[in-house]
Amino acid sequence: MTTTDDTSGAFAAHPRFAAALRELGLGDLIAEVRRFPEATRTAAEAAAAIGCELSQICKSLIFAADGVTVLVLMDGASRVDVERVREELGAQKVTRAKADVVRETTGYAIGGVPPFGHRERTRVLADRSLLAHEVVWAAAGTPYAVFPMEPKDLVATAGATLVDVRERSA
Repeated sequence: MTTTDDTSGAFAAHPRFAAALRELGLGDLIAEVRRFPEATRTAAEAAAAIGCELSQICKSLIFAADGVTVLVLMDGASRVDVERVREELGAQKVTRAKADVVRETTGYAIGGVPPFGHRERTRVLADRSLLAHEVVWAAAGTPYAVFPMEPKDLVATAGATLVDVRERSA
């Protein structure tokens, strides 16, 4: 289905991500990918375009833990507590990965990184806050495309470990 606000289907998802969905037996999800004329690079932009709560956005964030990349899946309304990630991984140092490392590891640019279908396999942590929703929306490989998925299925497909790594409110 195509509307003036979005383009759905195979042309909306990044080709590598669409291929990954097919390989994972999730080809039906390709038809649910929505592409928007304005960027959905940030969680706020994505939530506004979709018309959902900010916390229904699944952010895919790449960190370097002692020099090894790790993917953290976090709800759009929360921030990652790097110290909690460090403790979870038993690492000495955890930092946000630089843009070139994100692209090299995942095959996607920041703002379009999906929760799975990456160039290289990495360890994946998913914050439990994602499970608070029936459906969450995640990037489909470009800063303009998103797809819906049940959080428990997204966590399983990403091969993620459920953790509590979001910043606590002061």
